Amino acid sequence: MVELFIHLKFLDLLDILFVAILFYELYSLVRGTVTFSIFLGIFIVFVVWVVVRALKMELLGSILSQLFGVGMIAIIVVFQQEIRRFLLMLGNSYRNNKKISINSLLSGQFRNISPSGIKSIVDACIGMSKSKTGALIVISRDNELKEYIRTGEFIDAEIRTDLIASIFFKNSPLHDGACIVSSNRLQAVRCILPVSSSQEISPSLGLRHRAAIGMSEVTDAFTIVVSEETGRISITENGKLVENVSPDELFRILQSDHKS
Repeated sequence: MVELFIHLKFLDLLDILFVAILFYELYSLVRGTVTFSIFLGIFIVFVVWVVVRALKMELLGSILSQLFGVGMIAIIVVFQQEIRRFLLMLGNSYRNNKKISINSLLSGQFRNISPSGIKSIVDACIGMSKSKTGALIVISRDNELKEYIRTGEFIDAEIRTDLIASIFFKNSPLHDGACIVSSNRLQAVRCILPVSSSQEISPSLGLRHRAAIGMSEVTDAFTIVVSEETGRISITENGKLVENVSPDELFRILQSDHKS
């Protein structure tokens, strides 16, 4: 006779809660990306597998078990970026607030940048904003971003306003790509960044903004973008973009963070 009641213990409820949280975090990571449909398909197969096991359908259960065993390698390949973002979120749990705002950015860490370096970056952004010079500046945090520094031209220079402006000057051979600031030095220019594939990004935004978002998705870096079309300054963190940030707000974010 089929039992009409299911007896759940406290640990069972706790187990269900943890699984729900895990699936919610996975959903949050892939939502709006091209991998969401793949994730949904895997989830459906998983639910079918659980039902088959509960009904003790041995043959079908064995086939699905083998499918999951072989498919784990494919899952790791397909969800490489999402898995990296998930592990990064766990490793930097104190920065896992996904709702970016001007106030929440004040809790970040830029202690490796001197006050003069902060002023130079902001002044450069002001000048490039007025002249509508496109720019992409990456500021490292705990991750030194060495793998991305290697993709560009290593210069290891002092952070100066005129140097940043000359790098992103339209006729400069170094203006393509991003410049990376780390350890109070302008480490490299023409760096290649990962481009976000999120479908939630506005179609009006170009590759520079997508690269800034993509960089903040896979690292703990903070990025600054100056639009070539509008001259507006934008910032990204944890895969979230805030547009039209004023120079005063940008300076306050970096300066207050340096003092914290």
